[in-house]
Amino acid sequence: MKSNRPVNLDLSTIKFPLSALASITHRISGVILFVGLIFMFWAFDVSLSSPDGFESVKTTLQDNFLAKFVLWGMLTALGYHCLAGVKHIIMDFDIGVNLENGHTMSQVVFILAAVLAVLAGVWVW
Repeated sequence: MKSNRPVNLDLSTIKFPLSALASITHRISGVILFVGLIFMFWAFDVSLSSPDGFESVKTTLQDNFLAKFVLWGMLTALGYHCLAGVKHIIMDFDIGVNLENGHTMSQVVFILAAVLAVLAGVWVW
């Protein structure tokens, strides 16, 4: 059976709806949190090992741009992941499952996540 349907393998030409982008970024933020936990557990372990270890982690987080950036990224991913998770829980209760409401809820999640990212940046820096 030969299909005459066109095949589009270039994902950059596909326009995803906002709710699909919200779902994809929710999964990405989960992966970021999972990988970032390696660094957070390491810092937690070092900070609890001794008073010098605590001072070392504290100094690193105060003076190192990369450490601040990782912390900001973790906080931003956590904020977005929580907001998108709440959106999914609301949708599990059959609220906002149609296209229009799903789009609106995704917009709200992105806006609130941007606000949380800015607040996390102000807090970290």
